[in-house]
Formats: sequence, structure tokens, C-alpha cells
Amino acid sequence: MKSVLAGTKVLDFSRIFAGPDAAQTLGDLGADVLKIEDPGKGDGCRTLGTTDPLMMGYGPTFQAFNRNKRSITLDLKSEAGREIARRLLAEADVCISNFRTGTMEKFGLGYEEVRRINPRLIYCELHAFGDKGEMSHIGANDLQLQAHSGLAAITGDGHGPPNRAGSAIVDLHAGMSLVAGVLAAIIHRDRTGEGQKVTTSLLQSSAHLMGYFYQEYWVTGYVHRAMGTATHLSVPNQAFPTKDGYTVIIAPTQEMYLRCVEALEAPHLLTPPFDTREGRMQNRDALIGVMSEVTRQFTNQEVYERMGRVKVNVAIVQDVAQAANHPQLEAIGGIHHAEVDGEDRRFVATPFTMSETPTAFRTPAPRLGAHTDDVLRDLGYSAEAITALRESGTV
Repeated sequence: MKSVLAGTKVLDFSRIFAGPDAAQTLGDLGADVLKIEDPGKGDGCRTLGTTDPLMMGYGPTFQAFNRNKRSITLDLKSEAGREIARRLLAEADVCISNFRTGTMEKFGLGYEEVRRINPRLIYCELHAFGDKGEMSHIGANDLQLQAHSGLAAITGDGHGPPNRAGSAIVDLHAGMSLVAGVLAAIIHRDRTGEGQKVTTSLLQSSAHLMGYFYQEYWVTGYVHRAMGTATHLSVPNQAFPTKDGYTVIIAPTQEMYLRCVEALEAPHLLTPPFDTREGRMQNRDALIGVMSEVTRQFTNQEVYERMGRVKVNVAIVQDVAQAANHPQLEAIGGIHHAEVDGEDRRFVATPFTMSETPTAFRTPAPRLGAHTDDVLRDLGYSAEAITALRESGTV
């Protein structure tokens, strides 16, 4: 089967999480993605979180966001490096960068300059706080936007300092948002022949994640607080203690709550004020205390099975190892298996499936600059010229 983006050339100037994840998704869809990295050190994600000296420069975090790419090293601060970049951009369909606002312009590679040499190019920029306004010059990462957006303030149990979400959700959401913009821009180009600039930011990503909290504030003035695993929308709707851990129980409607009480064999959970949805919402803490006493009598699996039998939403709180090894993820095609350095490795697959143009794991993440010579030869550089570029530190 043919990949939907086969023949599409993508230049990935980005680094760390959001931009590389977007480029990787385009690669999963069949695009030819060329990752452009600094000579000598490459993407900072190559060493992020890595303590094993054997994996320095090729750590698991880097591998998670950079499959289906080739790598070329290029010093964009040099004129020779910028000339190579311009030649690549002239042939590209999409480029992605996430430098601070104005950096690509300083390199002479801003949108206005590049569109003159390639008007069909879809030119993508991912910023921290956007490309306009008083904060546009500020660089930022995921945690900064969790803090700025209010996400950190509603994460945690509300009795201590604010908490960060365990995953880089702002970054990853921004990456998928950029993918949506790129695909829409490709449709527009197919219809009109013209490229365009596509921008997103961690600020927009975090605001989208927080949108329903902002909307309630704008409408009612209510400012939400941290509630642990609970939610302001309904109760019970959180993790409950068991004999061997925690299990999430979600029973937002009256009918589901009645089935939940039946499954727990706890009729006292139907005495006033717990017998109505309004009563439960108004007496949240009391209900959670009484219900927790009940769930502590069971194991995680017992609660899971009891709720499952009566069709009440339930999930065991798993750790990373349990979740990564759960057979359901494998069953839905959520894991790619690939050989890396002679070993079978697992990778989380693209977060959607397509029946006619499926995504694919073609190549693992590249070693730094592994394809530099091949790319330069394709551009017409001689062996002598490539040697000179290496000696000058351009590549």
C-alpha cells in the first residue's frame, strides 16, 4: 500500500520534542524527512535524560521522536551552511523549525526570503509564546507553559505546591496541532498551487488543553483548583484506594452510580445526601471518604471486574512498566517492533490508523549526520567540495 505522503520532502530544523514529533508523524505518513542538526552535537534531545555512556548521542528519548528521518549536519551560522539550506529549501515541500522568534530571519531563511525561491513551500514555525506580542521573544519549554497556562495550578492534590503533568503534554499537543496545520496546507496547495506559512505555539497548545476551564471562568468567573485525580464535572470520578493500589471509578450519571453501588455491595452509599447527583456534588469529600472505605476492601482486579460487569467506567492505575507491557496496546497496533543495533526494540506507533494508506516504521532514528554525504552528493557537491565543507566545520 502506498503511504499518503510518499514523495513529500520535509526539512526538520527543529529540536527536542514538539517539532521533531510533528516531523516524525509526517515521516510515519510516508514523507521523506531530512533532519538538520548542528555539527558535532546535534539535537539536544540526543543526550536528554541519558546516563548510559554507550547511548550518549542516541538516547531512548531521541529515538522516540526521530524515526523515519535522515540526518544531515549543517552550520546555519556560516554562509556556506545557509547556501546548502537554501538549496534544500528550494526543493522541499515542508519545512519545520522551532527556534526563538526571528532566528530563521537572522539566518536569511525567514518566510519572506524562502517563499521567493519556493512559493509552493509550506513553511512551519513552532514558537513558545507565539510570533507576536510582548512575550514573543521569550523561549520556553513544556513546564513553563504548564505554569503560564494554569495547568500546573490545577494539577496535584491541592494541598501542596503545584504539580507538573507527568508527560510533556503541551509539547506533544503542539506537535500534533502542527501536523494538522501542515496537512490542511497541503490540501490548500493541491487546490491552488500556493504554499503558505503555518505557525503554532506552546501557548496556543496549552490554551487548547485548558480551553474548557477558561470558558467556565469567562462565563461564570469560577477559578478551578487542583483536585488530584478528581474533576469538577462529576463525582465519583477519580482514583480510589484498594488493597494493592488505586483504581479509577467514573460514575457521572445517576444510572451509572446506582450500578456502581450495586457492584460494590454498599447500599449505604445510597443514603442521603448521596442518593442524588446534586447531593453527591455538594458533599463530594464526604462521599469520597465513605466510598474509599469500601474500595479498600477489594484488590484492584476485584474492583475492575465488579465495575466491568455492570458497565461502570473503570481503570487500574498502572505504572509505566505495566502500561507499556499491556497486551491491549499491542492488539490495536499501538507498538512498532524494529531492529536497532542488532536488538529488537519497541516503539509507540502513530496515534491513529488508516485502512488504505497505513503509517509505517521504515527506519529507526538516525545517527548524527549519517546522511550528510549522500544529501550533498544529491545536491551536486563533489567529493572534494564535501571534504572542504567538513574541514571548515560547515557540516
